[in-house]
Amino acid sequence: MRDLTEAQVAAGHVVGIVCDSTTGGEFEEHLFEQMKDMLALGIHRTPMQRHVGPGDLASARRTYRIIKELRPDVLHGHGAKGGAYARLFGSLLRVSRSRVARLYSPHGGSLHYDETTATGKLFFALERSMARFTDCLLFVSDYERRTYRRKVGEPPIPNILVYNGLRAAEFESVIVGPDAADLLYIGMMRDLKGPDIFIDALAAAGPRLGRALTAVMVGDGDDLPRYHTQVERLGLQGHVRFLPPMPAREAFALAALVVVPSRAEAMPYVVLETLAAARPMIATAVGGIPEIFGSDSPALIRPDPAELADKISEALADLAAYGRLMPDGAGLRARFGADVMAAEIEKAYFAALGR
Repeated sequence: MRDLTEAQVAAGHVVGIVCDSTTGGEFEEHLFEQMKDMLALGIHRTPMQRHVGPGDLASARRTYRIIKELRPDVLHGHGAKGGAYARLFGSLLRVSRSRVARLYSPHGGSLHYDETTATGKLFFALERSMARFTDCLLFVSDYERRTYRRKVGEPPIPNILVYNGLRAAEFESVIVGPDAADLLYIGMMRDLKGPDIFIDALAAAGPRLGRALTAVMVGDGDDLPRYHTQVERLGLQGHVRFLPPMPAREAFALAALVVVPSRAEAMPYVVLETLAAARPMIATAVGGIPEIFGSDSPALIRPDPAELADKISEALADLAAYGRLMPDGAGLRARFGADVMAAEIEKAYFAALGR
């Protein structure tokens, strides 16, 4: 969101953000503080619960009042809840004769549900019904687009693939510090992202290399206490350091090898950031990650502790050789630059307004 809004402001657009106020911490507050002076329409934070619940009515009312006052030409909703609000409120503004383009980027969200369950069937039926209130769907990976088609159906509206992008400064190499740990996990502390897989693999890989491995785990989330307990249960408390959220490039300097052990993803920024910083990494072949590496990359594994432990042992045995297996930096920049992302999204905005 930050990279996209910065690029849109640089292109001369008047931009604002409306988002949840109940999630995030000091790191996110710092990012908002950095951005606030550049956004002519401001940053508006209001409580928005992630899941459907009784608080949604009050949340929707507050959010609609904010958006109505801003009178935007374009509403771009990110994630399931943001997408629902953008499309419904954009449609309400159209009733009052406002000219509003309504766009939606799923970012995984409800697409993670199993289509055979009652919950999945409900959410996918809602997604189908929302198509009539949508001018364009923006997918961040081909995996996400294929999943939408399989679970929701072929979109009856314009839809395009626009990969996430990074700023030019993020394609500069990061050098690890002299006291760097062996492994880094950075992300939300929740099972979907695989911190438990990371910890189990850490415990298994050490004996294979004949030494105790060290790790840094950066992030926050409701499941964090469970991972502390898991580390203690495996006797790793002297080898794992937990740190609060921080800029990714700062975290990359803390360890020799980055691991992304997610069970599900759409198109994770941390994978792009790691490769752009010229850091070696291991990632699970889920969601859009193979689209970044190439489906046959030796850096990709299943979200399985034993398989991850094998790959960690292989990579750390000769990290220089393993690093040469990473994708080419120039190719990454051509596909995943923020300027490329912003230009494609801008085209989608004007096309939707034209319709």
